[in-house]
Amino acid sequence: MTVKDLLAEFYTQNGIPEQGGIYNNTFQVNAFGLDLRLPNPKYRKKIVHLHDIQHIINDCDTSWKGEGYIAGWELATGLWKHFPVCLFSFWTVGYCLWIYPKAVFQGFKKGLNNIGVFDLKLNKNELLNLNFLELKQLIQKEKTTPMGVFQWIQFLFWALISELLFLSPFFILLYAVWSLII
Repeated sequence: MTVKDLLAEFYTQNGIPEQGGIYNNTFQVNAFGLDLRLPNPKYRKKIVHLHDIQHIINDCDTSWKGEGYIAGWELATGLWKHFPVCLFSFWTVGYCLWIYPKAVFQGFKKGLNNIGVFDLKLNKNELLNLNFLELKQLIQKEKTTPMGVFQWIQFLFWALISELLFLSPFFILLYAVWSLII
């Protein structure tokens, strides 16, 4: 089966608009028990299919547990090199470490042994027309990396960066309140 077919099936199963919602000006996220409508910037529209393909590769749904797994996987595969897209992953890791830390860690561990879809350097057409098994082979690193001391340091570093980004609005608010009191 081609990646294109699997992606269309993924969108249908998860109630996602056609082609990942690239024709919409906003996208919806449920966080903190609130349905948030966020702007759908041009750079997100351009790459959302890559993120969604990663869900298919890792057999993850779009729940926060699935998103946490994928965000951990993305950081381990080096998505942090792709600004501003990486900000979504950092924020998601920061959020999901509070609710699904095990999923984030498992995704990170698996990602150490994979090449991220972003780094395959395939254009959209080439990627969508690949057979799924071919894609799975393309992302597999030749040499496996076990979770050693360096990888733990790497995970903790990205977790700290993610928490700082995620909690930054709270820090700013706390500082503002503190400034008003003093």
